[in-house]
Amino acid sequence: MIQLIILSIGLAMDAFAAAISKGLNMKKINYKNALIIALFFGFFQGFMPLLGWSIGVQFTKYFITIEKYIVFALLSIIGLKMIYEAFHFENEYSEKEYVLNIFEIIILAIITSIDAFAVGVTFALTSVNNIIFSVLIIGVITFVLSFYGVIVGNKFGEKYEKHAEIIGGIILILIGIKNLF
Repeated sequence: MIQLIILSIGLAMDAFAAAISKGLNMKKINYKNALIIALFFGFFQGFMPLLGWSIGVQFTKYFITIEKYIVFALLSIIGLKMIYEAFHFENEYSEKEYVLNIFEIIILAIITSIDAFAVGVTFALTSVNNIIFSVLIIGVITFVLSFYGVIVGNKFGEKYEKHAEIIGGIILILIGIKNLF
């Protein structure tokens, strides 16, 4: 159980960082949006190990070789977009209200949970006794940390709102770079 909790926290760190970047973009905390973001991150972080477990070894040897490049590219694109918007819409930032982009949240949730897919394959190889319990723990811990991440990001963004979008973009790019190594 302790190993599963530690594993869950480790898997949730990318989602936590991405949630912080989303919170940075919110002028005022919106708990409904924080809940939606956390639900998507928690769901995908729990679903991907289940998917990895069910697919098993056959697909992994092909996917593992390119997944880090896909994650890096997608996170960098989203991060660069945030940085670009910070410089080109700088005057509007303080007046604009954060609009939740569900498509972007889904993409972030998927790419921050790709490592959970690999963990699911590991679960298949090690014959985990209760896969449903394991993925529920992973999903719940990710949900809690992601919800908290949005709040932390928002508190930081309130103090530094002018640079918040730039920092959020940099965080996403750094997550992508981390996945390369």
